[in-house]
Amino acid sequence: MEQKREDRPIGVFDSGLGGLTALKELRRLLPGENLVYFGDTARVPYGTRDRETILRYSKQDIRFLLGQNVKMIICACNTVSSALPEEYRESLGIPFVGVVEHASRAAVRQTKNGKIGVIGTNATISSGAYEQALKTIDSKIKVTVQACPL
Repeated sequence: MEQKREDRPIGVFDSGLGGLTALKELRRLLPGENLVYFGDTARVPYGTRDRETILRYSKQDIRFLLGQNVKMIICACNTVSSALPEEYRESLGIPFVGVVEHASRAAVRQTKNGKIGVIGTNATISSGAYEQALKTIDSKIKVTVQACPL
C-alpha cells in the first residue's frame, strides 16, 4: 500500500554535521513530522570541491532521500544550495528547499545599516548566489563576501 504524501517523511541533508542544527529546529517547529536526515560526513567538506563534484555528490544525496520516499527535501548545505540548478530542483517532482533564499531574507530583515557580510566556502562564495539573492530582495543592500578556508 502506498503511503499518503502527508504521512511521508521530510528529507534533510547536508555535506556534514551542520545540518543537525536545521534538523533540531525542524523538530521544534514541526513536532508531528517524520524526518530523515543524511549527513555526508564521509566526503565533507563539499565547498572545497569543483562544481561537477559538488553536483555529483548532491544528486547522490538526493537520490538516497528519494529512495526513502520523502515528500520534500530540505538542503541544509550552503554549498549545495548555491550550486544546484533550479531546473534540477524542479525536476524532482517534490518540493526542494535550500538555505540561500531563506538566509538572505533573514539577513535583510535583521540588518540595521543596509550592509550584510557573507562568509562561506570557496564554492558558495564563488557561485555569487548570496549576492544575487540579497540584491533581488533589496537592490540597495551592500554585500561583502569572503570565502573562508576549512
